[in-house]
Amino acid sequence: MKNVFALVAAFTLCSAAWAAPEAAPAPKSAQQSKMVTCNADAKEMKGDERKAFMKTCLSAKPEKKMTPQQEKMKTCNADASGKKGDERKAFMKTCLSAK
Repeated sequence: MKNVFALVAAFTLCSAAWAAPEAAPAPKSAQQSKMVTCNADAKEMKGDERKAFMKTCLSAKPEKKMTPQQEKMKTCNADASGKKGDERKAFMKTCLSAK
């Protein structure tokens, strides 16, 4: 009887050690996140309408946000239209260095 008890205890300890540890969920890739968002947006759609929406939604590129410097450059370039040469160069220098 002692041997059976020792055998059961040893088996229990070994099986706990061999059990695979709980794996943390893997982080979602950008495509997986996009799929979740598109699915949520299309939850009321069915059939061909949903298929067309999902195709468009999943193939859409994310908008690139411009940095403040890029926005300033875009504004200064628009304001400098019509200016040429040294006049444009001087205008761009003052426009871009302004805060």
